[in-house]
Amino acid sequence: MHLGQGISTIINARVLDVDTATISEPTTVTINGEQIIEVGGSGPPSGSDCFDAEGRIVSPGLIDAHVHVLAATANLGNLGDQSPYYLGAQAARLMGDMLGRGFTTVRDAGGADFGIAAAARENLFPAPRLFFGGKALSQTGGHADMRGPGTHVMDKHLCCPNIGIVCDGADAVRKAARENLRTGADHVKIMLSGGVASPTDRVDSTQFSDDEIRAAVEEAEAANRYVLGHAYTAKSVNRGLELGVRSIEHGNLIDLRSVELLLEKNAFLVPTLVTYERLKQDGAAFGLPEASQNKVDDVLYAGLDALKLATEHNVKIAYGSDLLGGMHPHQGQEFAIRAKVQTSHQVLRSATTTAAELLRQEGNLGVVAAGASADLLVLDANPLDDVSVLGEADSSIHSVIKGGRLLE
Repeated sequence: MHLGQGISTIINARVLDVDTATISEPTTVTINGEQIIEVGGSGPPSGSDCFDAEGRIVSPGLIDAHVHVLAATANLGNLGDQSPYYLGAQAARLMGDMLGRGFTTVRDAGGADFGIAAAARENLFPAPRLFFGGKALSQTGGHADMRGPGTHVMDKHLCCPNIGIVCDGADAVRKAARENLRTGADHVKIMLSGGVASPTDRVDSTQFSDDEIRAAVEEAEAANRYVLGHAYTAKSVNRGLELGVRSIEHGNLIDLRSVELLLEKNAFLVPTLVTYERLKQDGAAFGLPEASQNKVDDVLYAGLDALKLATEHNVKIAYGSDLLGGMHPHQGQEFAIRAKVQTSHQVLRSATTTAAELLRQEGNLGVVAAGASADLLVLDANPLDDVSVLGEADSSIHSVIKGGRLLE
């Protein structure tokens, strides 16, 4: 798999407009380099750099707002002991597969650094656009503290490929956020509650003090960036939102107050429902420790109810998968899961226009329009009729175009 020739024109394209949920009559999309310069018109004559869509649907490339590109195993505690070169090679493989599934942009929620982001940006291997945050911030005994109860030593070197870094106290949180931001991070990730993959915390715990959370938010905002917060319970979600966290990851146990705060703060919810189903079925086989396996049920069955509640109140919801290790191939199955409580149009928006707004890339990503990046899918099926077809990339996606170049 590689990014092949650049395309200057796509002819006979039925363009999908996500905002209006409409599909055009066959038309032309004109591209200059990595950017769309015109949608409509007859276009220039066919040539070597002209792509004939033959009446197929041309849609925006998909956006997954919660991935871990270094998570080549479900045993996240083992990542810090691996060679960063090995995990970099694994990340290249995982990201290439994501691109092949139609995800032309991904946001890493802990682990990816400036190096892997630069490699993706420079097309050193086929990969989606990568928005990275560096190491997630965790308190001692928090969701990114991967030490077992009998382990005390921790290698905090920034080059070790741990998914997170432990920091206690507002000053330490502030410094850790600044360390990530000085490398060009697009966001700061903090752990607001316990989670499944960490060995010593409870899912229903709250993590970090108010002052520590404020410190992360202040530093992100000072750099014109934002904080995304891992949180499951309503208590942890609501506290994070009240203190300025802009993006809530997971949120399986939210309540009506959570919804009110998401709307009041103009914040985003990023559910990741597919990961719990896969952890339940495949976690043990792919390295999820037993202590973590025992916590999956705490969040597995509440996720759809939370998604339904947020949808009914018009919360801004972005697409996320959060898969680990050998479970990554199920990335597109999130579409079918969400379709149980959302319309196909609502789900499609979450992976295009809403996710683009979350990334502060409105008009550039998630649309087929003049001025936007030429990240496009050529589809054999209509996702507005049944969005779950996007989870079957082999049968529904005819071609992937990233930055005006065809994935071959």
